[in-house]
Amino acid sequence: MRIGLLSDTHVPEAGPDLPREVYNALKGSDVILHGGDITIGRVLDSLEHIAPVYAAMGNHDEHLVEDPRVKPVHWLTFEGHEIALLHRFEPLDWELDRLFQRFFDGRRPEIVVFGDSHFELIKEVEGVILFNVGSATLPRNLSPRLGHIGFLTLEENQPPIAELVDLSNGANDKFMRTGAEQRNH
Repeated sequence: MRIGLLSDTHVPEAGPDLPREVYNALKGSDVILHGGDITIGRVLDSLEHIAPVYAAMGNHDEHLVEDPRVKPVHWLTFEGHEIALLHRFEPLDWELDRLFQRFFDGRRPEIVVFGDSHFELIKEVEGVILFNVGSATLPRNLSPRLGHIGFLTLEENQPPIAELVDLSNGANDKFMRTGAEQRNH
């Protein structure tokens, strides 16, 4: 299963719509997860032409409270892998158990997908993959331009594969976990 990831799209602040490159890159996704700060619901409508969409409620999304695709936290299981999707997951210098207590009442997912900071991150901490895809349209809080999207490739009884794609230059950073071993490519 291939899951497309994006966050902090901030339409229309970042532009009238998502750039065509974002939609093109997400084609072929089985599901799309949006890490919040959608700002305008039609972004989710457009993404849903590609695949079913789940979105975290960002601090710019309170008006989307009635949209069933948008929740403060989504708990999702695909191919036997549990994912928590939310907008803000910080401070990352805290112990992981403290963060889990703060945001999930102590529940421990295998993968946490989040946004908010506009800074991309993929790392494994205590067996949990933390994936902040950054921003598709305002990377690193700079002026509107192409940013990052991501993918999770999940297969039952196989380690997850997380990819970060820089749409501005086509660079691809892949994180793979195999048992206790992890490597970045």
